[in-house]
Amino acid sequence: MLDTNPPRSTQYPHIVLTPEDVPIIEGTTMKVIEVVLAQRSYGWTAEEIQINHRYLSMSQIYAALAYYWDNRQALDKDIERREDVIQKQEQVTGESAFAARLRSQGLLK
Repeated sequence: MLDTNPPRSTQYPHIVLTPEDVPIIEGTTMKVIEVVLAQRSYGWTAEEIQINHRYLSMSQIYAALAYYWDNRQALDKDIERREDVIQKQEQVTGESAFAARLRSQGLLK
């Protein structure tokens, strides 16, 4: 069943909250934390994020980064919680054959 509750606005242009209170970029399904993780994981600048996510405007990217920095503690907790869920799932399911092959080749830590 589709959730018909509309996103709620925030004081940040381009950023809305889903019914689950997840901040996303308005008009997309891109979570604010996905923009932040692109910057952290790859060291991308805002311009590089835009090159890799052409559907996002620079204004949307900067709004997402501003939202993150102003709500850093809560979003860092959310990122940590999501990483914990992934780790627990990996412990239950074990490593995939593909990941094991990459690890054996030294391509995955």
